[in-house]
Amino acid sequence: MFITDIKRVIDQVSREKGIEPEVLINTLKEAIISAARKNIGPRADIEVHYDERTGEVEVFHFKEVVAEVEYPDSELTIEEGYEYDPECEIGDSLGIRIDTEEFGRIAAQSAKQVIIQKMREAERNAVYENFIHKKGKIINGIVQRFDRGSLIVNLGQAEGVLRPRDQMPRENYKRGDRIRAYILDVLEESKGAQIILSRTHPEFLIELFKTEVPEVAEGIVTLRGAARVPGVRAKVAVSSMDSDVDPVGACVGMKGNRVQSIVQELRGEKIDIVQWNPDVARFVCNALSPAEISRVIIDEDNQSMEVIVSNEYLSIAIGKGGQNVSLACEITGWHLEVTSEEDYSRELKEGYDSLMQISGVGLSMAESLFKGGYASVLDISEAEVEDIMAITDLDETGAQKMIEEAKKILQKELKQQKKPVKKDSRSFEKDNAVREE
Repeated sequence: MFITDIKRVIDQVSREKGIEPEVLINTLKEAIISAARKNIGPRADIEVHYDERTGEVEVFHFKEVVAEVEYPDSELTIEEGYEYDPECEIGDSLGIRIDTEEFGRIAAQSAKQVIIQKMREAERNAVYENFIHKKGKIINGIVQRFDRGSLIVNLGQAEGVLRPRDQMPRENYKRGDRIRAYILDVLEESKGAQIILSRTHPEFLIELFKTEVPEVAEGIVTLRGAARVPGVRAKVAVSSMDSDVDPVGACVGMKGNRVQSIVQELRGEKIDIVQWNPDVARFVCNALSPAEISRVIIDEDNQSMEVIVSNEYLSIAIGKGGQNVSLACEITGWHLEVTSEEDYSRELKEGYDSLMQISGVGLSMAESLFKGGYASVLDISEAEVEDIMAITDLDETGAQKMIEEAKKILQKELKQQKKPVKKDSRSFEKDNAVREE
């Protein structure tokens, strides 16, 4: 046969490439059938039998017994049929055992190419199936080469790609360096599985905590989310299933050893570990630490909050380049506006003064309106009657009257802004005198 010791070859390839023997056996059968048809004819009905115990391969060419042969590659006469089965009749299908050596060199080479192609396909499928289950996990590899800014990483069975946008800033690698990365995606392509790696994704940080903190791996401490400015700063929200276990302390570790291991892996990225809280206002306060929060005003409809801090904590709450408040927004899922107490007090006074222009609106009602989201006469003029009634003790008539009066005040202010400034007669005479001189 053109393939010797086929059982040994199948066992070896299956073991080394991680391909199921059944896949290789089917590939072998397809290759033999292809080679046989090239040698005999495209209509040839070929069957291949493989003995898994002995590795023996038998090939049968089936022909139909007919009175007159029209297609020699699939038919034979009754006289020819008697040579194989003396009891055959017209219409019978006879399986004629053929020697694969008869295929010839060209047919054998064709079979070899089919086997190689099929094995490559099976190997690609095996690699994809192996890595698709590792998606979302951390993997170790070795930097193999560079390709237009991307790092090509040897992962053993396959290569991974670390694109420029998935690389940490200021990180430099050379060929042969060991690297840890997060498997962001596994794509099935014609050339094989493409494994996309990342060191900047927030999930990379979460997976690092799972490897460094036993309480996280055991499910005692839960990671509620993470937000990052890669290589600069990150926030991780944590909670505990056990009241006796401090989630922040567990993640920090004795003398900070656990979190420091992660900081070193991320090349000095500062990590804030935040206590998660079901009370979103408390959670936001924790997320903005180390700034101390004086007051939080919640707008649930727009899922936003105005956070008031003392002047000394304003820059801390915002952070360098707005990083602290930006990460806090991302990790809490709320839009946060940080304001100093001084600015808030000024806005509050201006709002109260504006609202109290409306007759019947005293300090108490102005406070209610302000808390309800109506901070000026303009807001009242655009309000609905039902909304005003909901936050005050006014009836429909009173609420409608308040809105109408707010509109009149706005119109009056608008006219005053457009009213031209007139010079008095003395100014006019003085101007003329200057011109005459």
